[in-house]
Amino acid sequence: MPVIDHRRRRLGTAAGAALLTLTVAGCSGLGRTAVGPVTYTTERDAVIMVNSPSVRGCHRLAPAGAKEVSNGTLIDIILYRTRDCTGPGTTYLATKLSDVNGAHALPWRSFSTVH
Repeated sequence: MPVIDHRRRRLGTAAGAALLTLTVAGCSGLGRTAVGPVTYTTERDAVIMVNSPSVRGCHRLAPAGAKEVSNGTLIDIILYRTRDCTGPGTTYLATKLSDVNGAHALPWRSFSTVH
């Protein structure tokens, strides 16, 4: 095989690898989501559904909080009693499960994802 064909092949391979790298880097910048809904019930029995929340950051629930939460996403979540996803009294809620607060428990006010 001539030397020119080897150079063209290597140049084509390098160009393809560079394009693939740029494509993957561009897609990784897109916001990843927890596919599926997080559904919760407020103290006033309003049912709220958050569809495919971002896997990053803290997600606030309704101002009054939630007494029941169902995790219909494909990843686990952590429920918090505070509005900023901090503090004690957290609840780990695995995918496809629900949790209900006791009668005298404080409501959940935020959640974050486990990723």
